[in-house]
Formats: sequence, C-alpha cells, structure tokens
Amino acid sequence: MSEANTIARPYAQAAFDEAQKLGDLKGWSATLLRLAELMSNPEVQSAVGNPRLSKTKIEPIILELCGKQLNKQQINFIRVLVESGRLCVSAEIAAMFEGLRAEAEKFVEVTVVSAFELSDAQQQKISAALRARMEREIKLSCKIDKALLGGVVIRAGDKVIDGSAHTRLAELTNALA
Repeated sequence: MSEANTIARPYAQAAFDEAQKLGDLKGWSATLLRLAELMSNPEVQSAVGNPRLSKTKIEPIILELCGKQLNKQQINFIRVLVESGRLCVSAEIAAMFEGLRAEAEKFVEVTVVSAFELSDAQQQKISAALRARMEREIKLSCKIDKALLGGVVIRAGDKVIDGSAHTRLAELTNALA
C-alpha cells in the first residue's frame, strides 16, 4: 500500500497542479474518481493487466470508458498513466488528489455515524463545533449504525471522535476487569 502511495503521489500532485492552473478542481476530481472506479472493475483490471493487449489498444478503451467530457489535459494525463503502466494506482491518485483539493478549498469531509437519525439541528450543531475546531468548512454525511446503542462516532480524515455508548461500555468493561 505504501509503495502504491509513493508511486501515486507525483501523479496526484501533477493532476492537482494542472487542475488548479485551469481552475477546474471539481472536473478533475470527477475524472479521477471515474478512472479509479473503472480500475476497480475486475474486467477492466484483467484487460489492463493482459500482456497480449498493447498499451496502444488499452488507451482508447480507457478513454472511451471515462467518457466524452474529458478535456485535452485530462486525456493526456490518462495517456501518461497508460504508457507508464500506472493505471493500477488510480485509486491512490484520486484519494491523494481529493486530499489536496480539500486542503486548497479549506474543507473537510466528515462522516457522523449514530445509532439513530440525527435531526437537522443536531447536524448543524455538530458542523458548527467541527468548523470552529478545525477552522475549515465541513461537508457532513450521516450514517446510522444501530450497534452503537447511542452517541456518535465522528470521522474527519484520519481523526476519529468516538462518543458512542458501545465504546463507553467497552471502556467500562475493561476498567472493571
């Protein structure tokens, strides 16, 4: 995994620099996520990894699957990935690009998992608290997990705030043991 990240990093940075120059972070984000999605398909992986298929045959297939909305720079970027045999790290490139985009746009994607559906007021309160704490705009997505029993688990990148009843009970069990 760390090797894939090492390989993907310069590609993600190059894509980000080009997207920023063009003022199209959102468009590049969509393209890279689409490419990562394509490369997660076992049939596409098989075709790309097939030694009988030359890179000149793979390139038009990948470009066609990515769609007609690609601009010239995105087409060239995908061509470079095909020619260098780096399509296999598309997911890592997309993830790193999203991290660079979030940093540039000063936002963070936050997932809140709760035992029950949160009201709009609760979501706004969580967003406001996180915005103040992280000094970034918050893109909140909520999920429900009945196993938590109560409370919430908040994930923002690599940060986790676990205020669930399930975890509190587990901590209490360990303390009493």
